[in-house]
Amino acid sequence: MKQEAKLGVLGGMGPQATQVFYQFVLDRTDALQDQDHLPAVILSDTGIPDRTAAILSGDTEGLYRRLLGDAKLLESCGCTALAIPCNTSHYFADRLQGEIGVPIIHMLRETAKLLAAQGKKRPGILGTDGTVRTGLYQKECADVGMEAAVPDREIQALVMSIIYDEIKQGEKGSRDKFAHIDRAIRGMGCDCAILACTELSVFSTYHPLPPFYVDAMMVLAERAVERCGYPLRTI
Repeated sequence: MKQEAKLGVLGGMGPQATQVFYQFVLDRTDALQDQDHLPAVILSDTGIPDRTAAILSGDTEGLYRRLLGDAKLLESCGCTALAIPCNTSHYFADRLQGEIGVPIIHMLRETAKLLAAQGKKRPGILGTDGTVRTGLYQKECADVGMEAAVPDREIQALVMSIIYDEIKQGEKGSRDKFAHIDRAIRGMGCDCAILACTELSVFSTYHPLPPFYVDAMMVLAERAVERCGYPLRTI
């Protein structure tokens, strides 16, 4: 008997963002009743250490083992695909994939592929220091023929302030700070920008952004629906 599709969500890295991600999945599924939605197991592991701090310090093994244990738990629950909404955690995605049998939907890779298919050439990357400094998106973009651009130190500090000082503290985020970021990114010649942090995805739910911005977490939600064999809502 064919195994029923079941999505595993390795969340908790920003509980509010995990909630927003699952809402994205619900919103993007073409469902008329409860039974039309895809089954999901959400593991909100709020005890996972801060990813950026661990990666930049070089002390990553404890974080990796925690992520692996969570991934294996979701696998043991019968999940047929795994979604990791945290962008920075994709630093470990390929290593995790090598130790579990369930496919991980690679959010960064899928986002880069989508933009390349749209003919984009120079996406700006708005994410944590951990995501930006490790070149996670830069690599994925280069692999599909795009040249990613990252903010300078001053603008990156504003991005981090929105993420850590505002959204993670339960605030809605400063529109003025984001307007400054927007001017800088467009001034760098970018033809689009990636919201490459779950807290920025949360920001966009409070402050709707123009199509120039592509939300990686929304891309992940759409791919999750598709990978589990469910129809996407088109409007």
